[in-house]
Parts: sequence; C-alpha cells; structure tokens
Amino acid sequence: MQGVLNVETHEIKQHEFVIQNMSCASCVKKIESSLLRLSAIESASVNFADKTLTVNGTLEEKAVIRELSLLGYKAELQQKNQVDHNHNTLSLFTTKVLLPGLVGLFILIYGMSYAPVIMPHSINVFWLITGLVTIAIMFFSGGHLYKAAYKSFLQHYATMDTLIALGTLAAWAYSMLIIVLPDIVPENARHVYLEAALIIIALVNLGAFLESKARGKTSEAIKHLIGLQPKTAFRISDDGQDEEIPIDQLVKGDLLRVRPGEKIALDGIVVEGESNIDESMLTGEAIPVKKSKGDGVFSGTINKTGSFIYRVSKIGKDTVLSQIITLVKQAQNTKPSIAKLADTVSSYFVPAVMLFAILTALIWFNLGFSSGFILVASITVLVIACPCALGLATPISIIVGMGKAAQIGVLIKNGEALQKASKIKHIVLDKTGTITKGEPEVVGIECIDDLSSEKILQFAASVEYHSEHPLAQAIVDKANTQQLSLLKVDNFQSHTGLGVTGAIEGQVIAIGNAKMMAQYVRDDARWKNTAKERQLKGQTVMYIAIDHRISGIIAVADPIKSDAKVAINQLVSKQIKITMATGDNHKTAHAIARELGISDVLAEVMPKDKAKYIHSLQLDNTVVAMVGDGINDAPALTQADIGFAIGNGTDIALESADVTLMRSSLLGVVDAILISKATMRNIKQNLFGASKSQ
Repeated sequence: MQGVLNVETHEIKQHEFVIQNMSCASCVKKIESSLLRLSAIESASVNFADKTLTVNGTLEEKAVIRELSLLGYKAELQQKNQVDHNHNTLSLFTTKVLLPGLVGLFILIYGMSYAPVIMPHSINVFWLITGLVTIAIMFFSGGHLYKAAYKSFLQHYATMDTLIALGTLAAWAYSMLIIVLPDIVPENARHVYLEAALIIIALVNLGAFLESKARGKTSEAIKHLIGLQPKTAFRISDDGQDEEIPIDQLVKGDLLRVRPGEKIALDGIVVEGESNIDESMLTGEAIPVKKSKGDGVFSGTINKTGSFIYRVSKIGKDTVLSQIITLVKQAQNTKPSIAKLADTVSSYFVPAVMLFAILTALIWFNLGFSSGFILVASITVLVIACPCALGLATPISIIVGMGKAAQIGVLIKNGEALQKASKIKHIVLDKTGTITKGEPEVVGIECIDDLSSEKILQFAASVEYHSEHPLAQAIVDKANTQQLSLLKVDNFQSHTGLGVTGAIEGQVIAIGNAKMMAQYVRDDARWKNTAKERQLKGQTVMYIAIDHRISGIIAVADPIKSDAKVAINQLVSKQIKITMATGDNHKTAHAIARELGISDVLAEVMPKDKAKYIHSLQLDNTVVAMVGDGINDAPALTQADIGFAIGNGTDIALESADVTLMRSSLLGVVDAILISKATMRNIKQNLFGASKSQ
C-alpha cells in the first residue's frame, strides 16, 4: 500500500477505468471505500451498469490499477470513446447454465430409476464418482457465487449468494457423508442431494445471464450517442478550399462548411448561409429549426436543406452531445438501487438457519447422542433449509410478470424495473412523440372567402410542393390524402422568414406567416380573430392569400394521440402526479397541457434540465418515472427510477429505458404499473410461503 502512495503526483486528474471482473453490487462498495481511504484520491465512483470506475485525485493511473489489483480486481485505463460491453457468449451460457442443469437432471432421473442403493459397510463407487464430478461442476459453473458469498461473509452480511452457497455446499457435504459413511444413518435416510445443488446453480446462473444481457443494453445507448458525431468535417482553409479532416484535429475558431444531409461535427455559430436543421436529437421536436447568420448549431444535429458555413465554438467534452453522453453515464451511476426482497429475507434467514444448526448440535450433545448422529442432525437442518423455494420465489414471479407484459406489448428489460413500477409516484412525460404523434399534420382549414376548403388546400399544396420548408410537406401530404391533383405553378419564389409565392391560372398565390400577410394583403381585419383562436391551441397558422386578399387559414400542429387523455386520467386516478417536460415553446406546451388536464408543465427545456428536474424529485425519496422517445430524453430516461421508451422512438431512447412500449401508447404505462403491482403481491406471498416451508 505504501509503495502505491509513493507514485502520486501533485496535480488533480480524472481517470476512467474499465473493471473486468466486477461481479456484484457489493463490489461497488468495496472498491469505492477502499480507494477513498487513500489520501491521494479525492473521489471514486463506480458505474456498475457499464463496469467503469471514475477516480479524481493525484494518484497516477498505474497506481490506481495496482491498488485495484491488491483488492482482487483486474482493471485497465478506459480509452477515448471506449464502451465496455458484457458479451454473453453461447459457450458461457453452456458452461454456466446447461452443464449443471443437464448433469443435475441426469442424476435426478438416474437416482430415482436405476442407481444402485447405497448399502452399509461399503462405499458405493458410482455415487462417489458422481459426488466428485458434482463438486467440480459446482465450482466450475458456480465459482462466482461462492466467491461473492465469501466476500459478503468478510463484510459481515448475508445475501442470496450466501444462501445459495450455504445450501448447495450443505447438500453436497451431506450427500458425500452418506456416500462415504453410510453406516451413520438408517437405510431409509440414505438420500443424496447432489442434483439439487447442480440445478440450483443452473437456475441462478440462468437468471444472471438474462439480467446481464438486459444490463448490457445500457452501454449500447452510449455507443449510439458516440456514433451520432461524424468522424470528419470539411474545414475551410486559408486559401478558401474545403479540406476533409478528422474532428479531433479541429480547434475553436475553425470555419466549417456543412452541405445538405450532413451531420454537424461540433458546436458553433453560423457565419454565412442559412438552412433548416433537424435538432430532434436535442429538443425532441419534429419540425426542423431555421438557422441563419448568428444562430447556434450543435454537434450531432442534421442539416436538412441549404449549405452554410459556421465557426467552431466548442470542441471535445464541451459540446452539447458530449454533455448528453456524460449525463447518461452519471445518471447510470447515481440511479437509486432497489433493495432485493429475497436478499432482505436472506439477511435474517441465513443467520437463523446457522443458529438453529448449532442449537441442534448442542441439544443432541447434551442428550448424550453420538458425534455421528449430532453431525447428521446439524447438517440435516442445513439441507432442509436449502433455499430452493426462497431462491425461486422472486425470479419465477418476475418471469411470469414480464411474460404477461410482453403479451400486451410492454417489454420490460429486467426484474428490478418490474419491481420499481409498482412504487411510481410521479411521472414526467415528454411531449413530442409521446403525448403527440411526433409529426406535423394539417389539423384545420378555415375559409375566409367563398372558396371551399378543398380548393384552398389544392392551391396551397400546389405552391408548397416547390418549397423545402418542413411545414410545406404537411400541406402536400394532406392534399395527397384527399387525392387532390396539384396545379401548375409559375414564378415560384421563396421569401426567407416569410413564406412563398407563385402564380396559378393567372392568380397570384401567397402563403406565409402574419408578417408576410401584413406586408402583402390590403386588409387584415377578417383573419386576426380566427388565427388567434388557433394559436391559443398551440397550432402553427399559415395564411393563403389570392391576389392580395386573404382567402383562408391552414393550421398545422403535432396532434395529440387519441388515447393520451384516457391514459393520463387513469394515472391521475391512481394518485400519480404528472408533469409534461418539452423543448417546445411555452404557448404550445401549455395549450396541449390544458387540453389534457396537466397542471405541471416545463417548456423550452434542454436534456440536462429534464434530468435535473427528475433528480430534484428523487431527493424526496419519490419514485419517478420518465416516458419519452427521443435522443434528448436519454439522460432523463436513465436518471429516472424507471424509464419508459415509446416503441417507435430512437434506438438510444429504447436502450436507455427500462421498459419499451411497443404500442407507442401511454396506456402501456398503466398496464406496466398494474402488472408490477400484481407481481409484487405474488412475490411477497411466495417469500412468505417459502420462508414458512423451511
């Protein structure tokens, strides 16, 4: 230990390590507490989700690795953008699950049907060999369980690992005692329990295998986030030429050119040109944002239309995308852990069993029985207390509950999420794609002149067909839905920040916002009230003028899903508080909230704001759920005690969440809560029955 301290420096640095053999949650406490005892380390935080360790202090990397080695852990320095994955291969599944399971099943069937009876005054060779093979398989397939139990013993507490180790080893020891010394018990008591030890290990490993696969998905979220950032960018050289270079060679102040369809490499400020940028990965909003000189652009967002030049303002870990990645990692690390019911029962049950075994030995000893009888009686207590039912009480209920949920389109990634759902007290809902459909649609057409709504839509769609504006596509789609033919348009022009104009059959058609109409039409009194009513509902209003006279209004919005209000009402009826958090503007957000009866609204918030809000709720020990579908929701989904991802959302949202709603409906949240409550009732019943049966 002292040798380690001699290599410290005086500069405080942050290092990240990947720990390869961290097997259980108890490892987290051991690593953190051991490192924090060193004066050269200011903070040490283990992220069990992706098996990484973050250390702040003056201790050098090699010294930290050496210290971890002394604790029994193999670690290596995490490389830039490296994501550690827990790959569970078929060979691992075979050795840890199938090998003990199949051998245990064979021993069970053979012992019941064909095996020779264990006779007195001799050692049965078949059972002796079987016992030796059994202990070899037990340590080969379940060695990690025994190691974890031993670590728990050193830290003076008992978990399910302790129960499994105690039960399986007691079963094997009792069986070997019968095999080697059959004379110490009557013939009708000569039973072996070798198959029980193997099958218990197989079932426990099966649960751990499935759970680790689900946990590995969390790392995939970070991998996809890293993949959003392009590897190269086009920098404008001093002579005005574009040169493609890796982004890690860019510095603040560099000028970058972005063409249509390209991803933006780093954060910066537009200095030339204009375009529409898809920022849904940040705000969750389906409508691209118009950018022109002086506007900020962000790494990972997508340029939809025009070409522009921007100056780099942030690089490396300072970019918004890098901050989102950091937030996801931090949320994984700070996610509150739920106490396992079975471990809680085990912490009392295991010491009680051992106490009863000792008490049994003392009673028979004082009654004058032989040492052989006393030994058999004590071990019998342990064998009878073998935690088969207790070990299966929780996983069986969870498997059934998750299966029922899957049948109705609610995919729950792990048992812990199923347990937490029953305790939800507050739900934070994203708006776009969660409460609403996530795509702009024409939701109303108001006729001011004598023209029909079909004619107004036909004129508007004919002109907007030539526009690249995202709202134009909604109008064209509406016309296609009504099977309206598009008319020939002459002299089409796009007016930046205002709208578009064109000529149809000799008539001048203008479509745009209020600012354009104020400049373009002769009168404006007739359409103001109608437009105001639409805007109060959170709808975007576009006006159509024919020959300088307002003829109609087209309202575009992201419509609310048909079952959203029903689901929210059901959640409220269960005394669950609802908050809507969105990157959209206040007017639209509050309009939708009013329609759904939601009183708590957070509008114009960034990803970090959603995560911070959830964290603030958790400070009061409130179990908080988050429902979202976008990349911007990933930090909040991970920070929440349980995250629900809409099934048609982004891969990152799906992998950051604990539950995926395949129906893309908020009613799935209601179903998950109901199934969770039913499952938890069953688990408690099972634990009570299993404990009683011992």
